[in-house]
Amino acid sequence: VLEGIGIDPRRLHLEWVSASESGKFAKVVSTFDQTLRELGPNPLAKERLL
Repeated sequence: VLEGIGIDPRRLHLEWVSASESGKFAKVVSTFDQTLRELGPNPLAKERLL
């Protein structure tokens, strides 16, 4: 679905993390942040579609 509207699927990440798993949460967020930085700016943002 995301690809159909021009969004790289790597821009969405869903993962279950329990409230007691702060270390896992930090790792998930850090990894996702790095992925987004590597992808660069959202190309649709320039078109103001999102």
